[in-house]
Amino acid sequence: MNKAKLNIGPNLFNWQPEKWRDFYFEVADVAPIDKVFLGEVICSKRAPLFYGEFDKVVDRLEKAGKQVVFSTLAEVTSNVDRRLMEKQANDKNFFIEVNDIAALFFLKDKKHSIGSYVNCYNEDALEFFAKNGATNICLNPEMPKSGIEALNKTAKQLDVELEVQIFGRIGLALSARCYHARAHDRVKDTCKFICDIDEDGMDLTTLEGQKFLTINGIQTMSYTYLNLVNEMSELQKIGINNFRLSPHSSGTIKASKVFRSLLDGEIDEKEASAMLDEQDLGAPYSNGFYHGIAGYEWRV
Repeated sequence: MNKAKLNIGPNLFNWQPEKWRDFYFEVADVAPIDKVFLGEVICSKRAPLFYGEFDKVVDRLEKAGKQVVFSTLAEVTSNVDRRLMEKQANDKNFFIEVNDIAALFFLKDKKHSIGSYVNCYNEDALEFFAKNGATNICLNPEMPKSGIEALNKTAKQLDVELEVQIFGRIGLALSARCYHARAHDRVKDTCKFICDIDEDGMDLTTLEGQKFLTINGIQTMSYTYLNLVNEMSELQKIGINNFRLSPHSSGTIKASKVFRSLLDGEIDEKEASAMLDEQDLGAPYSNGFYHGIAGYEWRV
């Protein structure tokens, strides 16, 4: 069996450029990661904020032996979005991850990855993407074990590698409007990048004061942090050998070390779970989707 790959997905939040740069410098220097996904996925207005640091980050990551993949926008609703997606998809310096199916128009059968914001729930969809040049597909995080197992059988026949998110908040939905801006009495076009005050998203509460979702610009996310540490051996038995962490302002580097030690057989799932429990991320863990129950639930 090939060594299991551990990857870091694209940063979904609006961090200060220096913090964004320093996070990836740390990934390059100390995180046991195979592949790093870069690129603005949520809001085209944010992309220019990181242009000044992008080349330095790529250089540092590649010198550290990490493969860099460029992720496209997950939603196109304006000409600005379309132009950014075209620029992203046509970048010849990087392997591309598609997060909106519109990017396929620009790729024109060029080999690429499919991100978790493009729906791939059945064998027909998987076959469609494979025939159009997809070599890797990150499954939607709400996919249960039974669905992962069924799709992986087809993926092997098509020589497509499946990837599963195992850690980090889950992206649930995207909107044409920006709730983050509205919550601060601003509109999307003149938001003044207000989402940068919430490094891991803005918690949303019910009328009773119970936290249950997180807002990240136009994106709705889970309040809980997905954590499939107890399901890793089962995923590998299914045949999954490609795992993704979604980055956050804290905890990601430690999680990468814990999961790498687990995948390498240096610790078992019980030890790994205890090590992850030591972190205070400000929200509970969940694994419900994997078990076919409510996504926010935690099943041991």
